[in-house]
Amino acid sequence: MAHDGQDLTMTQSAILPDLLTLTGAAIAPVKALLESATAKVRETVSSDGRVSGALLEQNQGAAHGLSWLATYEQSLIQMQAWAERLQADGKFGEMEQLIHQIAFGEYLNQIKGGIPMSQGEIVRVGDLGMDADALAGLNTAEINALCASGNTQAARMRLVELMQDNAGHATFGASGLDEELEMIREQFRRYADDRVVPNAHEWHLKDDYIPMEILEELAEMGVFGLTIPEEYGGLGMSKASMVVVSEELSRGYIGVGSLGTRSEIAAELVEAGGTEEQKQYWLPKLASAEILPTAVFTEPNTGSDLGSLRTRAVKNADGDYEVTGNKTWITHAARTHVMTLLARTDPNTTDHKGLSMFLAEKTPGDDENPFPTEGMTGGEIEVLGYRGMKEFELGFDGFKVKGENLLGGEEGQGFKQLMKTFEAARIQTAARAIGVAQNALEVGMQYADDRKQFGKSLINFPRVAGKLAMMAVEIMVARQLTYFSAWEKDHDQRCDLEAGMAKLLGARVAWAAADNALQIHGGNGFALEYQVSRILCDARILNIFEGAAEIQAQVIARRLLG
Repeated sequence: MAHDGQDLTMTQSAILPDLLTLTGAAIAPVKALLESATAKVRETVSSDGRVSGALLEQNQGAAHGLSWLATYEQSLIQMQAWAERLQADGKFGEMEQLIHQIAFGEYLNQIKGGIPMSQGEIVRVGDLGMDADALAGLNTAEINALCASGNTQAARMRLVELMQDNAGHATFGASGLDEELEMIREQFRRYADDRVVPNAHEWHLKDDYIPMEILEELAEMGVFGLTIPEEYGGLGMSKASMVVVSEELSRGYIGVGSLGTRSEIAAELVEAGGTEEQKQYWLPKLASAEILPTAVFTEPNTGSDLGSLRTRAVKNADGDYEVTGNKTWITHAARTHVMTLLARTDPNTTDHKGLSMFLAEKTPGDDENPFPTEGMTGGEIEVLGYRGMKEFELGFDGFKVKGENLLGGEEGQGFKQLMKTFEAARIQTAARAIGVAQNALEVGMQYADDRKQFGKSLINFPRVAGKLAMMAVEIMVARQLTYFSAWEKDHDQRCDLEAGMAKLLGARVAWAAADNALQIHGGNGFALEYQVSRILCDARILNIFEGAAEIQAQVIARRLLG
């Protein structure tokens, strides 16, 4: 297949023979390396036979590096499972094989030579307290073949040629999901292309709210009640469906993809921690979008350290509460009807034990008066990206909450209730990251195809094609890790570890994709009129919210080290 004077066609030899045998054999040595690294780091951070918080902090680089190594191991496991499913279904075509071998070739080489935790932080086995001999177990014929021939220029160029032939499809490479989920994806992809993509950049540039008609349309499509049980007015669908919907809406615009997050968090809180009366009252209203919720957790001086928050909720003689304190980074605060509000009800505590969760009702505001409810004030925080819902600082001074709106009817359960929502929230954030990355890939690929330099399209230059190929590969890796987390959640298995890994990797992949897509645009990418400038800004938040990358790595490390 010729493109602008250059023949990109590669032969089938770009694919390694006996690929699944090679990749399958690579997993056990990586697993053994992870086990050795875990033992070494555990020894480093332990005192008197127990993991020490002080030593863990002192050796943060090693602990977080271990989290990344474990994320890579789980990524390879899920990619192998994906490939084997496709093979069994007769869907493991040339594009899928190339994605699979490039992923293994690249990630195995990074495990050997250094895994990027961020642009300037590379973790190597020496950082985990191990010497070079620790890598001896990776010196197998299969791993050496994948490292040498998995991620080659020929493989990348051939993959991009196939991607050009499939441009406009929902994903590059079969996702491995069932037919129902793919039908859901197609429905929301069409909606995003018709109603979101044409308007997203204007909403961003004007820093406008996403129009209420979009929220109403999403409500009609069931987005806000997607995973709420049918008995409470929802659709009772799987977390996997939520992932697909979040992916496609975020591919259109992360603001739209994030609208459902508010309801997802609120519904999870009520479903897992509310009384039956609270479930009967709140869940149907959340499902129908009759009420819009916002999450009010973070404070100016606490950030990720929620156990240290100071906002007070004092019970009065009537059994109701008065809230006093300050909150920040509250998304969609003005237009919403209810706040899932975390506050300290036990003044004698200084940690998470004295916190309670409230379903705090408020009146939606407008531009002239964003916070008309007595006892609360707010000011907008102007942001680079992730617009469309707006961010706010909130102040509470004698703000009243009904006693019956204490979640679960019992004080001191707030932190525990919140922890139960983190799995779903991080799976959903990983899905949003995939959507943003997919958007970056599609925009970057279209520009590379259209833009001519030196007599041919940019896409014909190996380094441009290589960037696009690696976007497609890493999106698939993050996608499979996210789908697996959702599968575990749907099957009532603990998945905080895998959900954290999916969020950790997905955020890095989204930022890399956006950065590379902008690079492909050259100087035009730096112009506000090009939508890639928005995608870059939107991608940047993913490494921060729902647990900054460093916090996420710390949480994973604690689980790994026990």
